[in-house]
Amino acid sequence: MMYKNKLNFMSGDLAHVAKDKVQDRYAGVSFGGRLILKGGRIVDPGNDRDEIGDLAVLDGTVYQAGGLIMPETGDRVIDCGGLIVMPGLIDMHLHLGDLFEITTDSVFCAAADGVTAGLSPGAGNTFMAPALLGAEVDRGLPLNLGVYLGAANVLGTRMTAEELTAMFQGRADAAVLSEKMTRNAVTNTTANLVVGIKDHMGHFIMPDESIEKIYEITSKAGLLYMSHTQDPEHAERMAGLSKGRPLHLAHATAAGCKTHCGPEEGMQRVLKLIDGEQITGEFVTTMLRTGLGSREGLQMTKSSQRLAYDALSEGRVDILVSDGQNQGTMKGFGDTRDNIPAILELSEMGVLSLSRAVAAMTCNPARLLAGRTKNSWWKEKMGHLGAGVLANITVVDPEDKLAAYTIVNGEIVSFENRIVRRGLGAGGWLCKFGMVRKTGVGDLSMYSYVR
Repeated sequence: MMYKNKLNFMSGDLAHVAKDKVQDRYAGVSFGGRLILKGGRIVDPGNDRDEIGDLAVLDGTVYQAGGLIMPETGDRVIDCGGLIVMPGLIDMHLHLGDLFEITTDSVFCAAADGVTAGLSPGAGNTFMAPALLGAEVDRGLPLNLGVYLGAANVLGTRMTAEELTAMFQGRADAAVLSEKMTRNAVTNTTANLVVGIKDHMGHFIMPDESIEKIYEITSKAGLLYMSHTQDPEHAERMAGLSKGRPLHLAHATAAGCKTHCGPEEGMQRVLKLIDGEQITGEFVTTMLRTGLGSREGLQMTKSSQRLAYDALSEGRVDILVSDGQNQGTMKGFGDTRDNIPAILELSEMGVLSLSRAVAAMTCNPARLLAGRTKNSWWKEKMGHLGAGVLANITVVDPEDKLAAYTIVNGEIVSFENRIVRRGLGAGGWLCKFGMVRKTGVGDLSMYSYVR
């Protein structure tokens, strides 16, 4: 015998042939049990939890978090020793499916980077966006997806601000929509499945009266109003027109990239507008890292970045976003691959505790969305790991600064920063009213349901 066997066979775990038959080792195992994440560091700022423990998922929701959970027959177990188990990342400003998005699979890259919910603020998004992207969710995406409509496009129909408000509240008359918005029945039915409206001065500079209409619509209908924040002068104009109504300043770090004025001056002017209540802001993760930003986007300076760090530390800004996926044709100012590293590095630098850094992409955006949409669903079912919450979980390897596992609605959709194709139908459609697993648009041309 040339070699001494040291490995043996894994006949108790793997399919194999023995005695002229295929031995299916899982034939008698029920897979309806729990998914148990064992021994990870559970960092759940929404429930003030930071401890080593187990977490169990059952039927798409968190069944138990913390303590010791003993596996039973049919359970699947993930060894999370040395890993961080956190609520699934909510990237509330992430360009997915925008404009000329074609074959670059940016949705799948975002999920592989640990994003479990992405809200896409395309400036060109029309009333058709919920139907078009909703159909993609219907046919199988690995994350939860929602959209903001473009402000100029919202005002591009014959409908009044009052009629548009009623439409977003689900109270519009079908005849009014057909006469004043579109003849497309699919669009008329699904157009209100949105989370907010995005003003983008880089695409459209709207007159004051148009901005006033958007404020009226968003404040009354319960939609988040997001404004492009790169030129401090535009941000100041938007804040002045808000008159106490809610406004969210997107990618506020862009003001510190010296495109419209000095970087320090730009950051100071924008930060002066943010009060954390009616006017909120967000920072781009890529811009907070040592590279200062993306070479195909915008880059901060060390001094303007320091102002951003101070604003985070002081709690004046408490939301982080990627604003983009560099695999996409339509890019923002950052990339989802920087989300997890930025969270960990902000903690390592002492800018934020790990819990506060995690909160910036979990419970904080969930809280903001709950307030703006006037719907507590967002903070009850998203952004934390309490019992009964949707099982959206990001498991992080702190050494590699990558998502070891991304779990969406209880399904493993990514492992070791790579997509698990079995989970491509895990995602759902997000709107101000919560989440639906299917919009139905993607199935209309294939089949109908018998009810």
